[in-house]
Amino acid sequence: MKFGKSICILNVGGTKYAFSKEVIKDFPLSRVSRLHKCASEKEVLEVCDDYDRERNEFFFDRHSEAFCFIMLYVKYGKLRFVPQMCELSFYNEMIYWGLESSHLEFCCQRRLDDRMSDSYIHFSEEEDKLDKEMRGENLVTRVVTEREDSKWLERMRRTFDEPTSSVAAQILASVSVIFVIVSMVMLCASTLPDWKTAENNSVVEHRIIEAVCISWFTAECIVRFIVSRDKCEFVKRPLNIIDLLAITPYYISISMTMLTGENSQLQRAGVTLRVLRMMRIFWVIKLARHFLGLQTLGLTLRRCYREMVMLLLFICVPMAIFSALAQLLEHGLDLESPNEDYASIPAACWWVIISMTTVGYGDMYPITVPGRVLGGLCVVSGIVLLALPITFIYHSFVQCYHELKFRSARCTRSLSAEFLN
Repeated sequence: MKFGKSICILNVGGTKYAFSKEVIKDFPLSRVSRLHKCASEKEVLEVCDDYDRERNEFFFDRHSEAFCFIMLYVKYGKLRFVPQMCELSFYNEMIYWGLESSHLEFCCQRRLDDRMSDSYIHFSEEEDKLDKEMRGENLVTRVVTEREDSKWLERMRRTFDEPTSSVAAQILASVSVIFVIVSMVMLCASTLPDWKTAENNSVVEHRIIEAVCISWFTAECIVRFIVSRDKCEFVKRPLNIIDLLAITPYYISISMTMLTGENSQLQRAGVTLRVLRMMRIFWVIKLARHFLGLQTLGLTLRRCYREMVMLLLFICVPMAIFSALAQLLEHGLDLESPNEDYASIPAACWWVIISMTTVGYGDMYPITVPGRVLGGLCVVSGIVLLALPITFIYHSFVQCYHELKFRSARCTRSLSAEFLN
């Protein structure tokens, strides 16, 4: 911030807060911290509602009591709903200041999930605009850039990045899905013995289909990279990295084939080529661009990584205990006729996993009475321990689904309004 005094005053709904410029720079709320990056009053007014240069005061026409609770979260790290205030209204305030529903305490997250499930949210035009501005750290820059970009470039960007933005985008998404399905069918069928025999008789046709699919994916990736606003951010996105991992093996295998020649025996013996070929299974993840369910799954896994680690811990600790006891009861104590399936603790770990998850393949099982008692305890403990983190993951999944659904609906409404105007 290159203007004003060293002390900044935030006026939120009539309630004033004074902070230094250093505090504003590293403020936990993204909307407030963006004030430090503003170099002119014009940029400041894109973040707040009004600005008084003489007093260096920033005005925000927002709910003062809700911001007071948000400031308590900044100070103490716990965020709860304001009493006697609608959960959805408070959620809109959170979005405005740069917070997500995952910052809420678990009890309040459940209240928000229930309210969002029972109600259909109608956003006003002002809330739509403010909510879209808070989709990331650089959204103000994004809005300014959209105004400066040419119409055809913006249309191309929306066509490739937003499948619901237009009829052309829906057609493009459908074609991309068809290519993904064709490539997956070709990859899976290529492992069948009958298919390998047919492939030897019609190598050219199979290579043509494979080349066409790869050409489409490559062209799509290149165009999306060209029309993207931020090239560095484009490269860092997980879906774009997956696209690169799915496309690169084909060109590597082609290069290796050109270097080693067309010796089919050499290609079949090449472990590297087979690994690269199997990496094309990443193509199926490309469907996440076009299906809300896969996007919800990815967002849920990203937000619930602590619960997933806890679930893994709940599996590993009992597995170590039960596998050691099973090896001792089935093999270590019975010297005359030991159960060879439990000859080692790693071998017993496999039995513990399929028992705790109640799969029970039947390939190995205890034969002694103490071993069977231990197996019963293993199954019961697996049911209980695996069920504990599921509640957290379920509520996060519902929450992520509604967020993506409402975000997509708002995007569609805004694009429709823009088209009519």
